[in-house]
Amino acid sequence: MKERVHKLLAEANIGSRRESELLIAQGRVRVNGAVITVGDKADKDTDIIEVDGQKVIFGRSQKRYIALYKPKQVLSTHVPHRSDDRQTVFDLIPFKERLFSIGRLDADSEGLIVLTNDGEMAQRLSHPRFKHTKTYKVQVVGLPSERTLERWQAGVELEDGMTAPCVVKIVKGDPRETTLRIIMTEGKKRQIRRVASLLGHPVRRLVRTHIGMLSVEGLRPGEWREMNAAEIEALQTPSREIKQLRAASRQQYKRDHGAQPESRPAQRESAPPHRSSYAAVRPAARSSKTSSWRKKADEVIDSWSPDRRPRREGGASDRPRLRRDDARHPSRREGGASDRPRRSGDRPAGRQNRSTNRPAQRRPRKTENDEE
Repeated sequence: MKERVHKLLAEANIGSRRESELLIAQGRVRVNGAVITVGDKADKDTDIIEVDGQKVIFGRSQKRYIALYKPKQVLSTHVPHRSDDRQTVFDLIPFKERLFSIGRLDADSEGLIVLTNDGEMAQRLSHPRFKHTKTYKVQVVGLPSERTLERWQAGVELEDGMTAPCVVKIVKGDPRETTLRIIMTEGKKRQIRRVASLLGHPVRRLVRTHIGMLSVEGLRPGEWREMNAAEIEALQTPSREIKQLRAASRQQYKRDHGAQPESRPAQRESAPPHRSSYAAVRPAARSSKTSSWRKKADEVIDSWSPDRRPRREGGASDRPRLRRDDARHPSRREGGASDRPRRSGDRPAGRQNRSTNRPAQRRPRKTENDEE
């Protein structure tokens, strides 16, 4: 089965997925003699994959999972900076094979770190989009108020973006020093320390106690142990607060993107006009052959009440009143003596009465010679 090459290189302990992508981008990886690009796929059973001209061998190496208590001033990286002579977590174990760390910690922090050659599991448990939980025991200066804890849990704006919702509970409170239990699903650089300082309660000590349901209990700083099957299962099991955190993340996403919370149903911007029950059973007023402009005109005229009909400027005596049929047929308007002069043949001699189908009776016009 074909898989992405950078994933296969990570499985072969050539490097992490990101490092393998860099090797591919530099043109140092070939598949069947051809240079590949990032995102290309290959089958490790049938294709020949080479890095810097050397064939990659995919052996069935035994999966290894190590739980380690990282002490203070020990680095989580593979290679420290040139001017930094401190130990790394990989110096504390006797294995020299390529291992990945699950849950990095800064030098001033201590607690549980898992080392493994299972690159796929390391990616799944470390990347923030999978929302795997990590639990911390944090000692801060002072006693945070309830409002401060709510703000911390909802998310705080930092220089590199908004923090994800988390769970913050007071384990032991004191006006001088408070112990907190914090459960998170992401880990920005020195995130807990930055948020605590921003809220006015700097961190004095930070210990990671759990990754998922796996506990650091039983280990002292610098000690490690290989994990059994039950511990591996506990490592992959998130804490009980995961449902609460996922719900809070959905609420934060909707709030940041302008959507309404789940508790409030979405409302229409403008409600449709009220229609009577008779409108639901009323047949269509016009056939499909009627032009669209005529339908619109009929709807507008029907909506007008007698006192809201449009009127021209001036009094009521200097203009003719429009009837419904006249508005549809402007050529049928009735006028008085002040209308434009008419010629014979402009309009029929008489109009039909719709109710009787007989010619309508027209009253003779008065002239100056007629007697009052």
